Amino acid sequence: MKIITYNTQWFKGLDEVVDIARVVHVAREMADFDVICMQEVAINYEELTGATAPDQPAALAKLLPGFQVFFCAAVDELSPCGTYRQQFGNLIATRLPVHQVQHVALPYPNPAPQSPETARVMSMPRACLVLTVAAPWGPVRVMTSHLEFYSDAARRAQATALRDWHRQCSALAAFPPQVMAGTPYQAKAHTLDTVLCGDFNFEQDSPEHAAMLEQGSGFDLLNSWNVLHPEAPYPATFRLFDRTYGPEPVGCDFFFVSESLKHRVRGLTVNQITQASDHQPVLLELF
Repeated sequence: MKIITYNTQWFKGLDEVVDIARVVHVAREMADFDVICMQEVAINYEELTGATAPDQPAALAKLLPGFQVFFCAAVDELSPCGTYRQQFGNLIATRLPVHQVQHVALPYPNPAPQSPETARVMSMPRACLVLTVAAPWGPVRVMTSHLEFYSDAARRAQATALRDWHRQCSALAAFPPQVMAGTPYQAKAHTLDTVLCGDFNFEQDSPEHAAMLEQGSGFDLLNSWNVLHPEAPYPATFRLFDRTYGPEPVGCDFFFVSESLKHRVRGLTVNQITQASDHQPVLLELF
């Protein structure tokens, strides 16, 4: 099973050109992927997307025949002119059967200053898109999200919420609820196997990363890179070529996996060459 995570920056490359086909080409060069998870996908924000393909999930679906495309809007709002909706969020495309789809709203604490001397920061709603797909060995829960960049408080709350969502779903798999066939209470594809990926906007040595890997729940997460390379620093995935958002390259696009998938992690690769976005795509291989 091959999965790619890619913050596409609404498919805008460092050449300032919005090109959905180019991003798909980069991903296909990395692997014959089964699942691709994308962050920063837009609908009807023409300042971002341009006028040629304002509905990016629809355009992407045409470029991925044989794939189902699922979009989760973290932001869904009426346009300033009041005539259409604008959406921004995460997307998963997969050629695997999909048992279940869930949209999870993440915490959105108030980033306003607590005193007049404190500078305000930008923030926006965030969400996690969750698909339970049929891997060759059984159901796997694939989660993708994009955490807050500007507000530390929001990012910390969102990281904890993602960890706890994984724990909640795992607890259901360990002790499934009673079912009723033919109704919404019918049996679900509960699973301990979890892949959580995306642009987390925190680094490997951050408190948020440590919180994500907190041990002791019985349903712990692991950074897949550390499964393969326990002592090695994480490769840079952001600011390799463009230093608009900071002075040096950092790694913030991760794949976390459940303990139950640890033995299946066989490869993790960062494409540090492409400039089709301001982030680098990451490939996880599970066998």
